[in-house]
Formats: sequence, structure tokens, C-alpha cells
Amino acid sequence: MANAPGRYEFADFQLDVRERRLLRGGTELSLAPKVFDTLRLLVENAGHLMTKEELLRQLWPDTLVEENNLNKNISALRKVLGEASEGSSCIETLPRVGYRFVAAVRTVGSPSVNVVQPDSHQPPSRQEIRFCITEDGTRIAFARVGEGYPLLKAANWLNHLDFEWESPLWRHWIREFTKHHTFIRYDERGNGLSDWDVADISFDAWVHDLETVVGASGLDRFALFGLSQGGAVAIEYAARHPERISHLILCGAYSRGYSHRHNSGALVGRQALETLVRLDWGKNNPAFLSMFTSLYTSENATPEQEQWLNDLQRVSATPENAARIMEACDAINVRSRLPHVSVPTLVLHCDRDRVVPPEEGRIIAAEIPNARFVPLSSTNHLLLPEEPAWQVFLSEVGRFLGWKTALSS
Repeated sequence: MANAPGRYEFADFQLDVRERRLLRGGTELSLAPKVFDTLRLLVENAGHLMTKEELLRQLWPDTLVEENNLNKNISALRKVLGEASEGSSCIETLPRVGYRFVAAVRTVGSPSVNVVQPDSHQPPSRQEIRFCITEDGTRIAFARVGEGYPLLKAANWLNHLDFEWESPLWRHWIREFTKHHTFIRYDERGNGLSDWDVADISFDAWVHDLETVVGASGLDRFALFGLSQGGAVAIEYAARHPERISHLILCGAYSRGYSHRHNSGALVGRQALETLVRLDWGKNNPAFLSMFTSLYTSENATPEQEQWLNDLQRVSATPENAARIMEACDAINVRSRLPHVSVPTLVLHCDRDRVVPPEEGRIIAAEIPNARFVPLSSTNHLLLPEEPAWQVFLSEVGRFLGWKTALSS
């Protein structure tokens, strides 16, 4: 950060980056060089989640070191900050993922005192994360942010509420939806902040998880958004509970999982991929990472976006859970339920989607009564903010949800 300010204040501390000093009340506190660099990185990125992988890359750019070295630095910082300011709370820990500096930070050296804010790409406010318990005892994490008529997103493979909050692949979705709605998301069982040690990973369990989140959120009537695998869960929920749904939005969705839309030859290849997931998921295997990221963001993805998707593997699920989720997705078949969906429905699908064939979107739109279909010109499964298709998506969804007029509950 060549143009970053040289001095910061937080709590009762002063951090001088240029002179490499941490002071409290004019008294200098002793920090080892790598501990100081760890604090500098956290303060310079105050309010942002920094993954362990990112910190390791920046602190030891040319050396392969164990994660324990980073843990020791964080422990040393907690001791220093806690001794002087009650404040191990300055550093927030997200288990298995990374750290966020949450104390208010001010830059020093200009006539006015400024608070360090997240960059303009970030959502406008912090999300509120809570947990609910399903009938089979599984803990599900859900989050809400924004104000207005509720819009709930069904979970898909893969999510992580906190890690995706600042993600270059998800932050534009969160930012736009929270401009108009109370936006509610959750992590499905087996990944993210929800329970990982679960016996049942199945389509029926996912639908029950959605029902549990709706109840815990206190929703009577709301708009429901289903992306990819989450589209099938949303379809089933809408068929069961039409009185709850005012609008159903499906993007890159399918009613038939892989096992129901491919022949036996293709299934052999799919099983081989699931074996690779069990072996290479979350590992630094360039060939596997490249194959995975190119499927989901095959057009115009930046290195930052590709790296985030690679990191998502490590923080979102174990290799076994990732494979189990894939297998459960393969077994989905709600095509017979499509005629039973009676709520207003908008279906959008990228015309060269490499994860879910465009034909699947056309099937959904043709067999849900009165559904409207919008093709999007893109090869991506996850729309990126820079591509024209993203603006088409926003325009169509905004018109469908009436963003220019208030939605009544």
C-alpha cells in the first residue's frame, strides 16, 4: 500500500508505520518485526476480513511457513492490545478462515481526522449473523442486512456468510439487493458457518433447512431467490408454501440434477470428478483449481476473483462434505413439481453457462405456469459485476420486484 497513510490511531494506541513503532500514551511497546507487520496489515485493512492464506502470502512472500507462525503473531498482538486496552476485541477471529480488525481506526497527519472505511465495492453495513436449529438438531447460520421488503436467497453450493461478505464474486449481489430489501442468506448444512458434522446431506434436508430459516427470520411473506442448486430448493418451497411467496426469482437454476439429465457415459466422468474432489479439494493443486474456477467464472474473471474462488474451497467445506453435497445435487429431480408452482416467477439463465446447461432454464420457464424467461449473454455461471449481463440481470429483477415503487408486505 504505497499511498497508505503512515500513522493510525485506534483505541488508545498510535501506530507509526514509517517509523515502525506502536505507542500507547507516548510509551513505545515492543513488537517483534513479523508481529508488527501483522498488526500493520490488519490496521491498514481495518473492517475487512483477511484470510489466513492472504496474511501468510503477504507476511512470508517467498517462504512456505506453517499456519502456526501466524497464530503466534496473533496471540502476541492480543497480549499487547489486551494489556493496554481491554482489547483482544480489536481483532475478530473467524475460525478456520482468518481475522478482521474491528476497532475504529483513524488516520493521522491531515487537518481532519478520518475513519478508515471499507472500499466502495463493499456492502453498506455489517450483516447480522444468527443461528437456528433444525428438527434433526443441525445448526444453520443465517444473516440479514438492509431494510425493506424481505428477499431471501436459498443456499447453494458453496456458501460462507462471512467469507463471501467481502468477496469479489458476491459483494455486488449483496450490495445491490440491500439497496432495496432486507436481504437474508444462509449457509446450507455441511458448509460455511453452519454445522459441518451432519449425518443427512440431502435435498429434503435442504428444503427443511429453508423452512427453518424462514421461521427463525419471522417471515410471513417474502420474495425468494434461487441460484444454481438453490433454485431447485426454492422451487420445492414455493410449491409447498405458495401463500408465503410474493415473487420467485431463479438464475442459473435446474430442476434435474446431473444424474437425471446425462447418460451413463457422462455419469462415469462425473463420478471421477467427485473422486478428485475427495482427493484434491482445498489443496494447492493448480490443475484442479484451474478446472474448478474456469467452470464457474470462465469469462473475464480477474486474478482476485479466481483466487477468492480457490480460497473458498479451503474455508467452506471439508473434501468429504464437498463431495457429498455434489452427490446430493446430482440426485435432485423436481421437474414434476414445476406445474405446481403458482407464484409469479422470473427465470434468468446465461446462454453459455458451463455448469448448468441453458436448456435447464428453458425447461423451468416452460413448465412453471406463466413464468417469464430472460436469456443472459454470458459464459459465466456466477455473473461478474463488469459484464453487461449483470446490468441486464439487475434491470429485469428490479422491474420484476418493483424497485422503483415500494413493495407492500
